Amino acid sequence: MPTTTIPAAGIQVAPTPPPRTWLQRRLVDPFLSLLKAGLAPGSLALTAGLGVAFGLAPTFGITTLISTVVALRLRLNVAAMQLVSHLMGPFQLLLLLPLLRWGATLLGHDREVAGLTVSQIKTMFQTDAGHLLRLLWRAELGALLIWAVAAVPVVLGLYLALKPVFQHFIQRQDQEQLSIINEQ
Repeated sequence: MPTTTIPAAGIQVAPTPPPRTWLQRRLVDPFLSLLKAGLAPGSLALTAGLGVAFGLAPTFGITTLISTVVALRLRLNVAAMQLVSHLMGPFQLLLLLPLLRWGATLLGHDREVAGLTVSQIKTMFQTDAGHLLRLLWRAELGALLIWAVAAVPVVLGLYLALKPVFQHFIQRQDQEQLSIINEQ
């Protein structure tokens, strides 16, 4: 709704801001509200970095639990870490088979997993589930080792890249609030 002011020169109508996009409403606005909630830039950068790392872990079903425990232990924002972690879901799916293949190679089972596809996994599950579970357990263990090693530089890089961005955003927010207070 436009704001109408009546100065001495006449009536002026402030322009209506453009409507917010789905991406702004679902991703940007919740993240900005976390910044406005008083979270320090370093904590928010660490939260985002760890959220990305946990979101890319080659496991299913425990990402939420692990990221919650880590966020509570490090006194980070649980909601922000969950948001970032769950946004990584599509990338986690894209990386799952390559990480399983590399993990099997790392632990010496590359011939059995090299050409494994989702349809082959489904067929093996129906015919010999025990063999499939042993095969995937080894591949999963190797994939977790690769992920753990790769997660360290990912978290560090995101922390170093995002901390100045968040500091700049907070300074800009503080300046906007000061200008609003000064106008009143």
